[in-house]
Amino acid sequence: MVAETHSLGLGLEAGANRLLDHNPLWARAFADEAARIRRAVGPLALAIEHYGSTAVPGLRAKPIIDLLIGVATIGDGLKMIEQMERIGYDYATNHGIPEHHIFGRPEAREYLAHVVEYGGDQWRRSLRFRDRLIKDVGARAAYQALKERLAAAGLSRAGYTEGKTEFVLANGG
Repeated sequence: MVAETHSLGLGLEAGANRLLDHNPLWARAFADEAARIRRAVGPLALAIEHYGSTAVPGLRAKPIIDLLIGVATIGDGLKMIEQMERIGYDYATNHGIPEHHIFGRPEAREYLAHVVEYGGDQWRRSLRFRDRLIKDVGARAAYQALKERLAAAGLSRAGYTEGKTEFVLANGG
């Protein structure tokens, strides 16, 4: 799997912010990883969606596949810890994002899984923002320009994410 994800350009070292051109094979990487997670957590995952910049054709992105895992209640995210650890994820609590449980895999991040309540506010907002970027060329271009500025500024990963927050919220996220 490591050689395969490396060939897809996936993986970002801790603290690094590097953007790559969209790779159409990232959709396959998402599908393969979603299937692994489904096998591991079973019916706890009501749905798994590809979201974040790697899910948006034409958008430069950090080479980390973001998975949105919908569960019946947010507490079900805690029930996944052992199963997710068995398939190589570590649990990062909510990492400062309310109503999320976050799992990352591996040290040089290739996959980041956000567990949220299926159909809840976080679920809807995350998918609404992804869909807006897919459909709205102007919003996608503005978001890419912002991401390029933030990545060039040499910010921490947290600073990079914080710098995008206002734009995300203003655009449905």
